[in-house]
Amino acid sequence: MHVKNYETVFILNPVLSDAQVKETVEKFKQVLVNLGAEVYHEETWGLKKLAYPIQKKTTGFYCLLQFKGTATNLVDVLEIEYKRDEKVMRYLTIAMDKFAMQFAEKRRNRKSETTTNA
Repeated sequence: MHVKNYETVFILNPVLSDAQVKETVEKFKQVLVNLGAEVYHEETWGLKKLAYPIQKKTTGFYCLLQFKGTATNLVDVLEIEYKRDEKVMRYLTIAMDKFAMQFAEKRRNRKSETTTNA
């Protein structure tokens, strides 16, 4: 079976506490793990201004997960879970090609360099 790499970004409701945001991210990671996927990178970008209001909100908590797996229904099941959770305002999941993988690797390396130099 061919392993595919994915990246998903989801925006959570801005009224959530930090603990609720962490709990929600863990829930989605667990959904992926239960489907046999490996979550190899996670970023929480924090509270950001939205380009346009969603559900009358102008900000949201942005979260990113990068994962790989072989299940054919991996993204479908994950996105159904997003739809069922009222905390999720928007989401987008993409399959990463080799160029996206290289870009993500460079970005992760840059981010780790800036945190070690700080």
